[in-house]
Amino acid sequence: MKDTSQSRYEALCQLKTLDQFVPARAAVAPHTEALRQFDRRTNSWERISYRDLNDRITQWRKAFAKMGFVKGTRIAILLPNGVDAVCCDQAALANGYTPVPLHAIDTAGSSAFILADSQASVLVTNRLSRWDSIFLTGIEMPNLKHVIFTDESAPAPRNCSAKLWDLENWLAIGHDVTQLPTGPKEEDLAAIVYTSGTTGRPKGVMLTHKNVVRNVINTVATVLPNPQPGDVFLSFLPLSHTFERMAGYYLALGMGCTIVFNRSIQLLAEDFRTVRPNVIISVPRIYERIYAKVQNKLNRSSSTVRFLFNWAVEIGWKRFCQQYGIEGSKPTLLDKLIWPVLNRMVSKTLLSQFGGQLRIAISGGAALNSKVAKVFCGLGLPIIQGYGMTESSPIIAGNSPTYNHPDSVGKALPETNVRLGEDNEIQVKSPSIMKGYWNRSEDTQKAFTEDGWFKTGDVGAFDKDGFLKIVGRIKEIIVTSTGEKVPPVDLELAIEMDPLFEQAYVIGENRPFISAIVSLNKDEWNQFAATLDLDPDDPESLMATVTKNAILKRIKTAVKDFPQYALPRNVHLTFEHWTIDNGLLTPTLKLKRKNLNEKYAPQIQALYAGHR
Repeated sequence: MKDTSQSRYEALCQLKTLDQFVPARAAVAPHTEALRQFDRRTNSWERISYRDLNDRITQWRKAFAKMGFVKGTRIAILLPNGVDAVCCDQAALANGYTPVPLHAIDTAGSSAFILADSQASVLVTNRLSRWDSIFLTGIEMPNLKHVIFTDESAPAPRNCSAKLWDLENWLAIGHDVTQLPTGPKEEDLAAIVYTSGTTGRPKGVMLTHKNVVRNVINTVATVLPNPQPGDVFLSFLPLSHTFERMAGYYLALGMGCTIVFNRSIQLLAEDFRTVRPNVIISVPRIYERIYAKVQNKLNRSSSTVRFLFNWAVEIGWKRFCQQYGIEGSKPTLLDKLIWPVLNRMVSKTLLSQFGGQLRIAISGGAALNSKVAKVFCGLGLPIIQGYGMTESSPIIAGNSPTYNHPDSVGKALPETNVRLGEDNEIQVKSPSIMKGYWNRSEDTQKAFTEDGWFKTGDVGAFDKDGFLKIVGRIKEIIVTSTGEKVPPVDLELAIEMDPLFEQAYVIGENRPFISAIVSLNKDEWNQFAATLDLDPDDPESLMATVTKNAILKRIKTAVKDFPQYALPRNVHLTFEHWTIDNGLLTPTLKLKRKNLNEKYAPQIQALYAGHR
């Protein structure tokens, strides 16, 4: 049979567990490139075929088997994206163990909590410093028996009960293993993935092989239809992120594509041009950062350049709307005549920043700002938005190359039923819905309705064509003391579209009006302060009345499309950035609202002083 995207999809549909993906491709296309990563020792890209990857996975399987673990043993993986992360995950799956992916950019305290809560027997990480920082938290991890380091030599024994290994010596213990453990069944756990924990301790989401495999198959059938033989996926989101794990890793290998691991986020722009990917899986923040850079450059360009850019976006957006049946103006005769010129001058220049070969750009994890969507869709990169969560493996609904409404998250995947429950909460039934929360039966029970539908906590609505729209989050909707309801995330995204504002945190629960705490971009601030005749390096400049008034004016311009009651009436300014390391962002870059509220409690009180 000819190896086509359709034949690959048909073969994928026959597989039941995730560990079958690589051997299946190795059997029919052994020399096809599976993975590519940059080797800093040789300063070159290392390419690994499906046959070589399968052999490496077998090596890892033998070493794990030598340790005598029972089925279901938890294997914690704290590694950057790369070949070792894939081998570890695949070997654990194939031996019937349960991977516990940890965020490589998470805090030591969070990692220690997950190791203890999951009762992991093994931690596989790359550097001794990672383990030392976890160990020094003092959190008891009585089940942890082994720590394996992939990038460093065997360290000296530490004052801990776990045995420490380097990768070479650990793999060597499996050389004489001839009998490998029986593989998993589709009902067995494929992972315990800990949620980000924006409001408290993370919970371990139990996902089975069936959960994830069905999500892969149904995503290929709709959101990412039939990746082509030879397609290259550029992977830069953490593999511990369920979105990347499913769509950028399992799906790519299941369809026999090539995954190239980005060297670092700092080198992402260069890797786009070097790798020239066909597919990327991203969160809105990446597109928004590119958009902000484009806007910054335009602001420093001539009025003619800005006019041509905006004209190209407007014509491109009309063309996009016509193609996908979205209500809007149709291209005029002049638009049709001038488009080839604008396309060459503007669109192709922008798309070349992604390498010039990008065909599919998926966005998920949060809502994409409508202005950003309009620019990219109008200029020839129709970003496909989807919706889901860790508990749904993760995709619930999505747009596709054949139907794409950027103001929605598309339509439900095959085998997935979506309904609106009380308060228009999105509720789901699907083979991809989790088994439950690890050792939290009460939380599991609360997550489902009495008739078995999973409660997402998101507020939704369907349009006349059946496209799902996310209206807000039940727990994150701000209800002011006047009874007005404001979605803080949407408001924050709008504020952050102004390059002056690096980050924004909106508050107002049970308060008389909305306020914002805003982290400023230092370079933009220096220019802005000059326009107000203020010294940008003087801390008092941030506190000046003229500054606050001017900043509020900028914010109100950014959120002008929101109702009057949602416009912030007071603001606190800071240069401090909120990061994962300082405990104010989750590993998926969402605000930890509880932590921010505690950190800025005095400032918040001052914002509402004298108001009831």
